Amino acid sequence: MTSHDDQYAHSDSLSFLNSGRSLKDKLVAAHTAVQKKLPFIARIAIALYDPETNILKTYMHSSGEDNPLEHYQDNIDDTPSLKEILARGHPRVINNMLTFENSNKQHIKRLGRQGYAASYTIPLFSDGVFLGFLFFNSYEKEVFTESNLEVLDLYAHLIALMIINELNSVRSLTAAIKTTSHITHHRDPETGSHLDRISRYSRLIAKALSNKYQLDDDYIEHIFMFSPLHDIGKIAIPDNILLKPDTLTDDEMEIMKTHPQRGKEITDDLLNNFGLERISHGDILRNIAICHHERVNGTGYPFGKAGDEIPLEARIVAVADIFDALTSRRPYKEA
Repeated sequence: MTSHDDQYAHSDSLSFLNSGRSLKDKLVAAHTAVQKKLPFIARIAIALYDPETNILKTYMHSSGEDNPLEHYQDNIDDTPSLKEILARGHPRVINNMLTFENSNKQHIKRLGRQGYAASYTIPLFSDGVFLGFLFFNSYEKEVFTESNLEVLDLYAHLIALMIINELNSVRSLTAAIKTTSHITHHRDPETGSHLDRISRYSRLIAKALSNKYQLDDDYIEHIFMFSPLHDIGKIAIPDNILLKPDTLTDDEMEIMKTHPQRGKEITDDLLNNFGLERISHGDILRNIAICHHERVNGTGYPFGKAGDEIPLEARIVAVADIFDALTSRRPYKEA
C-alpha cells in the first residue's frame, strides 16, 4: 500500500519555471534538465534582434565560461545563413559544422575555434514578430537525429516561452516608458531623441567596460533597455523650471534635484502596476533612475555618493548623459 509521503515523492524536473529566479538562472536550470535527456547539449544561447538597426546581438547563454560569442553583434543582412532561417521561418540543423570551416563570418569562426561540431537553431517569434534566435550547440557530430530533435523541441518551446515572457514584460514596461516620454516630449521637445541616444551611448560605454567589470551581455542589454528611464522623474517638475531657458535659481535647482527621487517612485509604480516586481535586473532600472546624477567625486545628488558607492549602471548612464549634452549641444541644466 502506498504511503502518504510516497504520493509526494516525485520531483518536478521543470519546477524552476514556477520560481521567481532570473531568466539567466532559469536558462541554466533548463540546460541542466535538457542534459538529463540529451547529455551532448553543451550550450544554449539566445541572440536578440533590434528592428531599428537590423542588428542581431548576443544576449544570454547557459554555458558558464564557455562563451565564444561574448558581446558579439552583426547586421542580419550580413549573416546569410541566419537570414535564410528567418526567411523560411523554420529551424535549421547542422550535424557537421566542418562544412562551414571555410566561412569568413566571425561568429562561425569563433564557434569553430571553440570546438562545436553540431548546432540546432530556432527562430523566435511572438505573435508573428521576429525576436531573435535560440541556439543549441554540441561538441559531438551527428547528434541531432529526428528522435533527439523530438525531445529537444519540447524543451526548446519551453525555453522560447520563458524568453518571450521575459521580453514581453520588458517591452510592456518599455511601452509605458515611451508613453510617458512622449508626454514629457510635449513639454520638452529635446527629450524624445535624447532618450534614444542615451540608450545607445549607454550600451557602447557598457561594452567598452565589459572586460574591466566582467559585464555579460545580459547586463549590457538591460542597461540598453532601461537607460531611457533615467529622466522619467522630470514629469513631476513644473514647466516654469523644466522649460526655463535661463540659468536656474538656487531654489529652482533644489526642485530640479528632486527628479531622481521622483523617478524612482514612478519606476516603482510602473513595476507594481504592470506586475513586474520580479523582472530581471529591476535593480538596474531603479539605480539608473535615482543615481544617474551622482558624481564620482561626491558632488552629485540626491545622496552625494562617491566612487564605487554609485552603482555602475548609474555611472554609465551619467557619462552617456554628459556626452550627449556635449555632442548634441543640449542644455545641461542639472550639472
